[in-house]
Amino acid sequence: MEILLYVGGLLFVLVGLGVSIALHELGHLVPAKLFGVHVGQYMIGFGPRLFSKRIGETEYGVKALPIGGFISMSGMYPPSPGEQEDAAQSRSRGAFRSLIQDARAANDETIDPERATRVFYLLPVWKRVVVMFGGPFMNLVLAIVVFTVLLSGIGVQQGTTTIASLSECVLPAGSTQTSCTSSDPVAPAAEAGVKPGDRIVSVDGTAVSTFAEASAIIQASPGKTIPLVVSRDGADVTLQLTPVAAQRQQVDGNGRPVVDDKGHPVVHTVGYAGVYAQLAYVKQPANAGFDQAMTNAGAVVQLIGNLPVRLWDVGVSLVTGTPRDPNGPLSVIGVGRIAGEVAAADAPLLNRFAVLLGLMGSLNIALFVFNLIPLLPLDGGHIVVALWDGLKRAWAKLFRRPPPAPVDATRLVPLTIVVAGLLIAMGALLLVADLFRPVTIG
Repeated sequence: MEILLYVGGLLFVLVGLGVSIALHELGHLVPAKLFGVHVGQYMIGFGPRLFSKRIGETEYGVKALPIGGFISMSGMYPPSPGEQEDAAQSRSRGAFRSLIQDARAANDETIDPERATRVFYLLPVWKRVVVMFGGPFMNLVLAIVVFTVLLSGIGVQQGTTTIASLSECVLPAGSTQTSCTSSDPVAPAAEAGVKPGDRIVSVDGTAVSTFAEASAIIQASPGKTIPLVVSRDGADVTLQLTPVAAQRQQVDGNGRPVVDDKGHPVVHTVGYAGVYAQLAYVKQPANAGFDQAMTNAGAVVQLIGNLPVRLWDVGVSLVTGTPRDPNGPLSVIGVGRIAGEVAAADAPLLNRFAVLLGLMGSLNIALFVFNLIPLLPLDGGHIVVALWDGLKRAWAKLFRRPPPAPVDATRLVPLTIVVAGLLIAMGALLLVADLFRPVTIG
């Protein structure tokens, strides 16, 4: 059964990735067709074609490797200037010139003379930006929908004001005891008469609606006797609670331990009562999905900014066998392994499904941000080319000069190949690391 659940998690990621890619390419396809561009192919995946069908002037299909997709638009770049050089002439001018010439030849093949006006490069700048931004935008929309379902539909698991259990005693800080002895002091909540099933109504005269609110007041009241009102069997009962002083390590807003200049943990004194809350899924406001998507996008931008360092750390972990950073980059294999572990985990079904949804939302945010990197062959690179073309035209118009020729992005083919090579190398490193030194949820 565990193996079947693990495989189910893998399939969840593969299907989710396929849907994400399909919607990404649909985000390019729909505006391209609306703007009249001839689109020859809409393909999900790379490699050998599994199946395809031509509908109208476009061939729709699926290929064997589900690691991306593409649409083939006529005239992504302006046609070659003048006569094409032959192969010998191209080679004589160097490898880079040869690459540029080959790219121009391939681009020219997409321009059908009968559809010479239905080419991408002739679109106004804003339409080109819309076409290229459409793909990442669809990933963003999908992520927002997923996070909204997760946070506003299912909810966030939080401690409620209902008491699940109590500590019988107060154990010394750092103690490894697992049970109370007669010499251990009674926990404040048990001494005050709190019982499992009680629902906290107010603490120290302040009404509370979440366990976090109640806990904050208790922690701020070490050694102070405060009234605690609980609802028990339909009636309010007022108890007197005296939280004991306890040392707790301080954490920052992200839940990470705070350390001083010497690297020692920073501790502070808080009130401790010894109560534990029942957990429940609490539905969040409708805008929580959008907020979560933006938070994740910021985290991905930060990760990309530190990507060389993160990749170096992955390589070190792979060679030395040290544990990998769980917040570092992953390949599709790594995401699939985590999804499999989540699906097979010993946890309630809803909990596992919620984690898988969060994983899929984060994956789409990663696709959204990564594709907007302003380098060819990524969508962000095409957007920069379109904006540069628009800037040149605006500059010429401002000074009443003749319209310049369209920007010839084929000149950037050598740089594009370098970027593509780096992307392939990064993918290979992460793939090997996820196979032999994987990140686990352990």
